[in-house]
Amino acid sequence: MRRSSFFWGSILILAGVLLLLDNLNLIQVSFWRLFWPLLLVAIGLWMVLEATSRRHSSVGVSQVTIPLEGAQRARVRVRYGAGRLSMNAGAGPSELASGSFGGGLDHQARREGDLLDVEMRMPTERFAWVWGGSRDAYNWSLALNGEIPLALNLETGASDMKLDLGELRVTELRLKTGASSTHLTLPAHAGNTRVDIKAGAASLDVRVPMGVAALIRIDGSLAGIKVDTSRFPRLGDVYQSSDYGTAANKMDIEVHIGAGSIDIR
Repeated sequence: MRRSSFFWGSILILAGVLLLLDNLNLIQVSFWRLFWPLLLVAIGLWMVLEATSRRHSSVGVSQVTIPLEGAQRARVRVRYGAGRLSMNAGAGPSELASGSFGGGLDHQARREGDLLDVEMRMPTERFAWVWGGSRDAYNWSLALNGEIPLALNLETGASDMKLDLGELRVTELRLKTGASSTHLTLPAHAGNTRVDIKAGAASLDVRVPMGVAALIRIDGSLAGIKVDTSRFPRLGDVYQSSDYGTAANKMDIEVHIGAGSIDIR
């Protein structure tokens, strides 16, 4: 059914209902005095919905590659709204990042010695409208370089995230997220990794690769907390691998979570 047919059909139904109520003396105001203001409100709502629909129908997918420019390490900041975000290794040897970005991508990159500092975010107008329409239009699939040390800073909204960092050399991960679902696989061969997670009403599923030790702190009195204590025995207020002090690959994980759930294993 066309949107315009649905709209005018709804107006006719509304007019008929109001006229019937008026004839039955079930409303105390004149039919015409009530009908015209409601008609104006309905037309205004229709115009807003049409504008939103046009914005989403024009959303495209951008294919973007960010060159490494010879950098030896990188800091990557990602600001993402609502939708599905996937991240993994797989960028080419001369690339820092490559991927497809529903709704487009704004990014800035600058060199500071051997460091490449990159910020990636949704275009401003897309970020403002992402809460309407289909989130599928804003799916991001991002591959990063697995050969250089990375510091990642992710800030997301109501999103569904699959972050497979297993083959990335992430030395620092900062994740701030809202009402989201996150599946996170941490690095397997990055040496020492610092992980800081701040989440609202979120569901967090965190995997620590076998052979990687961890020290885990969780602040979440309202959250459902599950930790694999066969790998990370509880010691007072923390969970810690028995070989944390000697492991070649280990991570310090700190989580602050609201009314959500977290599962670490």
